[in-house]
Amino acid sequence: MRPKSVFDHAILIAGALLMCGPMFALFLSTTHSGAALQDQGLSLSFGPELIANYTRLFNAEGGFLGGITVYSLLWNSFVLGAGLAGVTVALSLMAAYALVYFRPRGAGLIFWLLLLTLMLPLEARFLPTYTVAADLGLVNTHAGLILPLAASGIGTFFFRQFLQNVPDALLESARLDGAGPIKFFKDILVPLSWPMASALFLVTFVNGWNQYLWPVMVTSDESAYTVVRGLQFFGRTSLNGIMLACVAVLPPAVLLVIFQRKFVKGLFDGVH
Repeated sequence: MRPKSVFDHAILIAGALLMCGPMFALFLSTTHSGAALQDQGLSLSFGPELIANYTRLFNAEGGFLGGITVYSLLWNSFVLGAGLAGVTVALSLMAAYALVYFRPRGAGLIFWLLLLTLMLPLEARFLPTYTVAADLGLVNTHAGLILPLAASGIGTFFFRQFLQNVPDALLESARLDGAGPIKFFKDILVPLSWPMASALFLVTFVNGWNQYLWPVMVTSDESAYTVVRGLQFFGRTSLNGIMLACVAVLPPAVLLVIFQRKFVKGLFDGVH
């Protein structure tokens, strides 16, 4: 093996250990008893309490009314992540389709206004957004968690870049075959956009899964809490809290590992 290759692999391994090491140490600590965790702190060895600890976690109830369970937290986070990702991908693709193929008057200005929304994060518009959500009856609902976050300027940007590289011959062939705008979009552009859509879906899913501030604002019912918010009710430094943190990392991590090739391909397709 060449020295340069050895050096490259050493850098990658060191980076992986730096990023994954703390999480792995937390997981190893959850295989010990709560008393051992309090006395010795984090551990770097496997303990005998793995099954017993996680069984107790999934049977535990938290919150003021005892309505918070690990299952409800995971389900609400999944609905938020998957719903946000699905709606964001759909809206971004349709917006990019309109900008590229319909070319409305002022399309360039509309596009740049969409990009300017990236400079105005949700935290800066909490109060008006919450007021609108409350007026529409979306508080403590999955729609209230998803819809205010769904519009994505960066998603529209990537899809616009991708669609601009689609050959014009496809549009001309579709017109010769009698395909209208909806059929062209549904039968040609959507299949072509799957890699890009998959990449955006994964990124948005992880972003939705990890959301904290907006769920705090728009949910007051314990049955609507997400896993990130639920950490405080299990105790962030307690054994149950550490186990819940380990469980919370798994779904997005598994998705990224399984679909990493499509994720990378989608990102490169979007910038060509």
